[in-house]
Amino acid sequence: MTTTTSRPYCGARRRLARIAAGVVAGLVLAAPAKAADVHVMISGGFTAAYEALVPGFEKKTGDKVVTAFGPSMGTAPEAIPVRLARGEPADVVIMVGYALDTLDKEGKIEPGSKVALADSRIALAVKAGAKVPDIATLDAFKKALLGATSIAYSDSASGVYIEKEMYKKLGLEGELAPKSKMIVAERVGNVVARGDAEFGFQQIAELKPIKGITIVGPIPPEVQKVTVFSAGIPKGAKHPEAARALIAWLSSPEHAAAIAETGLDPIKAR
Repeated sequence: MTTTTSRPYCGARRRLARIAAGVVAGLVLAAPAKAADVHVMISGGFTAAYEALVPGFEKKTGDKVVTAFGPSMGTAPEAIPVRLARGEPADVVIMVGYALDTLDKEGKIEPGSKVALADSRIALAVKAGAKVPDIATLDAFKKALLGATSIAYSDSASGVYIEKEMYKKLGLEGELAPKSKMIVAERVGNVVARGDAEFGFQQIAELKPIKGITIVGPIPPEVQKVTVFSAGIPKGAKHPEAARALIAWLSSPEHAAAIAETGLDPIKAR
């Protein structure tokens, strides 16, 4: 009697155990991946667009984006190459395209991970309420620069261009260099807003968020320098898949309008 009733009972238990194991396995496979802390290093030009888009990414993915700010080049402790050199964690770097190319050539960026995000142009700013100079033509621009008492520019891509190339193109290096100053690890707009420089040059996207200044406009096309901002994944990134997802989010055509609102020209495809 005992023998005939225990076999069906044991078989039922085994079947239930197999079903339960299958359910547990299915739940494990269906469970979402653990949220990641995605570490990003970013230079100023793309910051406003980045800050507008990151909250949507975090909400969609559940990942948390941890940000470190610094220029694309230079020797300041905050500069992205310096941060990487001292071993700070980074899953994504967003910086001037040619500076990212340098890191790529040095073997510090994952091959094929670079994505162009936006073009950026240089503008001139003065303190709010100050006389707005005429820079509509190249001759007017030269005259305005010669009449300025002091000029400030950044220690990143736009400032390096102004100091090393633009002044020479204008033929005014001797007159302008003595009254010009490169601003290290600070927005040029802040320097102009507090009256420490009459004229300030920086990329439009970096000037737009600053209060207390008037953006006169982009510098003349004859001496304009268009800077491409790009993203890439550093070698040794702890969360490469989350990094790729973030870069795809930032470069998505659906976010082009938000990028343009910050003063950049989004790159839809390249």
